[in-house]
Formats: sequence, C-alpha cells, structure tokens
Amino acid sequence: MNGSTTLRGKAALVTGAGRGIGRAIALSLAQAGAQVAVLDILADNAESVRREVEAWGVKGLAVAVDLTRRAEVERAVGEVVAQFGQLDIVVNNAGWDKMEMFLDTEEETWDKIIAINFKSVLHVCKAALPHLVKRGSGRVISIASDAGRVGSTGESVYSGTKGAIIAFSKTLAREMARYQVTVNVVCPGLTETPLLQGIREQSEKTARVIEAVTRAIPLGRVGQPEDIAGAVAFLASPAAGFVTGQTLSVSGGLTMA
Repeated sequence: MNGSTTLRGKAALVTGAGRGIGRAIALSLAQAGAQVAVLDILADNAESVRREVEAWGVKGLAVAVDLTRRAEVERAVGEVVAQFGQLDIVVNNAGWDKMEMFLDTEEETWDKIIAINFKSVLHVCKAALPHLVKRGSGRVISIASDAGRVGSTGESVYSGTKGAIIAFSKTLAREMARYQVTVNVVCPGLTETPLLQGIREQSEKTARVIEAVTRAIPLGRVGQPEDIAGAVAFLASPAAGFVTGQTLSVSGGLTMA
C-alpha cells in the first residue's frame, strides 16, 4: 500500500482554489478520494468549485477567506476541521503578481505581493500544522515558482516571495519530520491561468515577454493547471511518504536545475 495514490479517508484544504491551478488541484485531490475544502477570497468561485469537488462523490466545503488576515485564516481552518473532523493535506496555492521592472515598482505593490504570496503561507501553516502534528501525519505542499529558483525579469518581488516559500518549506520540513508531516514545494513554470492572461493583457511589452518564454520551453507549450495538479496529488499521496524538503519544477523543461 505504500505505493498507493489513493486519498480516501483524507481531508484536504487548498488555498486560492476558486480557479486556475488551485481549482485543478482541488479536483485532482477529490478524484483521488479526499474530502476537499476550497478556500478562496471569491465566495462564488469557491462555491462553484465545491460543487465540482462533490461531483466526484466526496465531501466538499467552500470557505471565503482573505488569506492576508491571520484571524480569518484561523477561522477558516477551524471551520474545515469542524466540518471534516480532521485535516491531513494542506496546499498553499494562492498567489498574485504584477509584472514590472523593479525600479518601476512601488512599496504598495511589494506589500500586496508579499502578503498574498508569502505571509498567507505563514498564516495557513501556523493555523493548520497543529492539527497535523496532533494526528502524527500529514502533507504540506506549497506552490512556489521557477521564478523563485532562477529569477524572472519583471518579477523581482514575486521571485523573492517564491524563493522565500522554498527556503521556509525546507526548514519546516526539518521541524515537522519528527511528527511524520512532510513538507514539499511544487514550482510551476509558465502555466495557462487567469493570472497569466492578466499579465498578457497588461501591456504589449508583457505580452511579448510571455511569447518569448513560451518559445523557449523545450516541450513546446505552456503548462496547464492539470500538469501542476498531478504533481501535487503525487506529493499528497502515500506513494510520496518518504519525500520531504524537496522542490519539484513542473515547467516543460524550461528550467533544469
């Protein structure tokens, strides 16, 4: 059974799961048999994905939450545990970016990117980990980015937050190992999401950047949310029980570090 990918009997929460990569992750975990809580700042989106989760014959839960506010995160995690009676899998997926050169950025933008991309991970882990520690098992999987591994022009602060997730997760993996809680990171490359489309539409310059990066991908295409979801489902499964503190790029070969 150690090689199994089934998640029956497990309860998961996925942040930013109302669309894009988060939605694909939530559905992948549901397909594997997990109960899934869909956390998103947009209540309607969360509710829509909850219905899709339940179409797989498992329990779903929609929770509207602003992940940048610690009290809201604590409330949301409490609601998940109260509804499911347990928590086994935590996926930190929520993220945001605005593509611009560093010297053109403003502190207000820095603060927003840091709050959504990194502090939200701290809030969720602080609220959720005690439940995993108590059970003596669990999975934490955070979505970073290859921008946090190799850098990305026009994404300086975003890259910084994603690099922070990688470093934080390695340390957390060491601290959580004694409780049999694994902590890993998945780094998408360019992936077709509403966020990517928003960057394309930001300006002609950003659209050209996206086109250039796409041409450089060895496998010849932009990633799809399901590509990322497959990696997360594996790391959440019993088959990955001896994998912790690792960073996996899902980038079509764009980065090979």
